[in-house]
This record gives sequence, structure tokens and C-alpha cells, in this order.
Amino acid sequence: MITDFLLKIADIIYPRICPVCGHIVSKRGRDICPQCEDKLSFVGNDHCMKCGKPVDEDVEYCSDCSGLSHIYDEGRAALLYDTYMSKSIYRFKYAGKQEFAEFYGRVICEQLGDKIKSWNVDAIIPVPVHRDRLKKRGYNQAELIAGQMSKRLKIPVRSDLVTRQKGTLAQKNLSARDRQNNLKKAFKVTGNVVKLDSVLVVDDIYTTGATVDAMAGCLKGAGIRRVYFTSLCIGRGN
Repeated sequence: MITDFLLKIADIIYPRICPVCGHIVSKRGRDICPQCEDKLSFVGNDHCMKCGKPVDEDVEYCSDCSGLSHIYDEGRAALLYDTYMSKSIYRFKYAGKQEFAEFYGRVICEQLGDKIKSWNVDAIIPVPVHRDRLKKRGYNQAELIAGQMSKRLKIPVRSDLVTRQKGTLAQKNLSARDRQNNLKKAFKVTGNVVKLDSVLVVDDIYTTGATVDAMAGCLKGAGIRRVYFTSLCIGRGN
């Protein structure tokens, strides 16, 4: 087909960069080096029934979810947040590697597509970034991932529903309590959600759930009944 031929030509002129090693993908037509894909750590079947963090076999909830009542209903992640993915996401967010979103979206849909479909969500809502950060970075990384998921799952992306009202500190260096305080009144529903019953919040990394809970709080407060989440990566459960 002509389309396949053009894609091959584009692949030669603009070779893909591997989202793990950062070099040109070693096998043409792939979005990641085969040897790098072997390094990925998938969450697997033994995971927390609430947030999706990996746990020991026969354990229902991680220690975080056992002692905390989340506002969101349920969530899952595709990959463990390890050294490889830490470097990958850093390039994605801070080095302009927007093309990594295609690989991220593929992995999420391959690993979690059936689960997401079972939630029967009406829309995908990427976690918004504050306008100042958006201006500096040029794009919202969660929105790029959500767009790729939408193409595969045929679920509309609604980036217009929630805005980030205030700039917040980077979450990675904060304690669980400080994360919650950091996000108080950070989000606001500014779009019409009347026709939405269940939604899927998408972000790149899940740690304590503070961001997703803040999103779920404002969405449920606006009348949405169920809020689920999907993230590319997640930390380990205890």
C-alpha cells in the first residue's frame, strides 16, 4: 500500500528514537528497540485492587490503600516506575520527546485496554498542567498520552473539562501529606460534564494518588458518578 511505503520512507528520513535508550530504534518499523522492550517491567497480575500497585500474591490491597480512603474508584498502571522509565519520562517531559507518547499509549492499551473497556467510561481526561508550565514546556504530557489512547480505544479525550487553577510544587520531593496540601483547590471543573457518568483520568506517573484524588474530588463534586485512572508508570506497593 502507498501508505505503508510512505511510512517506510518517513522512517528512513526521520528515524524513531527509542524511549528507553534514547538512540535510534535498532529495528525499523518499531517504536522501541527489541532489546530495550525486554528491559521493561510490567505490573503483572498481582496488584492492589484499588490503585494497581504490585503486591505479593494473595494480597488484595497495598499498604497505602489499606490505610487510606481514596476518592477515585479504581485505577491501573502499565509499567513499574524504575530507572529505565524514570529516564524515559524525563526525556518525554523536559527534553521535548513528544513522540514517545505513541509508544506509551500503545503499551497502556495493550496492557490495560480490556480493563479500561470494562469500566465503560464516557471520556478520557488528561491531568491538566498550569498555564505557566504549559507555556514553558509547550505541551501537556498527559494529554499526548491520552490522545494516543483515544486513537486505539475510540474513547474521546476531553481536555476542556478541568483546568489547573494554581501552580504547584513538583510532587516527587514531597511527603504524602504535603502532596495533598500542595494540590488543595488546584483543579477546577470548567466544562460541561452533564452528559458524563464515568470518566478515565490519565497521567504519566502514579505515586500516592494525591493528584488523582484531587481530580476525582472536583469531578465528582460536579456530578460525575465514577472516576477511574490509568497511568503509564506506578511505584511499588508495600
